[in-house]
Order: sequence, then C-alpha cells, then structure tokens
Amino acid sequence: MRNFDLSPLYRATVGFDQIADLMDRVLTNDVSRESYPPYNIEKTDEDGWRISIAVAGFSDEDLTVEVRENALIVAAKKANEEERTYLHRGIATRAFERRFHLADHVRVTNASHEHGMLHIDLVREVPEALKPRRIEIASSKDLDGKMIEA
Repeated sequence: MRNFDLSPLYRATVGFDQIADLMDRVLTNDVSRESYPPYNIEKTDEDGWRISIAVAGFSDEDLTVEVRENALIVAAKKANEEERTYLHRGIATRAFERRFHLADHVRVTNASHEHGMLHIDLVREVPEALKPRRIEIASSKDLDGKMIEA
C-alpha cells in the first residue's frame, strides 16, 4: 500500500482539519493494529447506532466507557486476576483500549453489559439551528407595500 503525505493539505486549508485527520487515519498503514476485542456496529434507527463489544470474562467494574474530544473510548483492565493453571486458554482477558471516533452531534445515550457483551447506544442529535428550514418567498407586491410603509 502507498503512503500519502497529507501535510500540503494541512497547509492549504483552514477549518478542514477533521477531514484531513480522518483521511490520515484511514490511509495509515498500521499493520500492528489488533482486532481484540471483536465488535459489531449496527444501525438501529435513521440517526441511531449500537456498538456491541465482546467482553467475555470482564465484570462491570473492569470496564470503563468515556467520551473525550469526539472520541468514544472503551477500556478494560482485569482487577487482580488470581493465579490459575490452564490446560487451554481460549478466552482472552487481557487489558485493552478501543477508540471510536464520533461525528459531530453524535452522543452516547446508554451503555449496558449483559451476557459477555458490552452494548453502547449512540444517537445523532442535530441542533435546531443547524437543521434545514424552509424560507418563504415574498411576492413583489408584499415588498412594495412594506417599503412604502417604512
């Protein structure tokens, strides 16, 4: 895969840093990226999503979910695991930190942990000021009457 240098994009644009950062993250050839823990992202509504992360072996106290600077950060650290002798260890309970970058106006509404799955619900709430609104077009008769009155 090719490596792209996006530094000219940073120098030539103002206010498009998020787009450049997104492109930089996507184009980064990071082979050491882990796939642990596995997760699903499903669309639950027109403006709603659910992230489900397989966290078998972790309790509620071992998990942390926080939102910081448009990023959802899910972390887990097993508290004082007792010494055991395993013949086969297929369930990984190693510490992890998984980051999900959130778009503008997306917020976390709920997090639940059941049956070894951590479910995080997200919703996009666009403020009224940013929603499209219809502007009525005044006729020329209305404008002439208002100008005479003024």
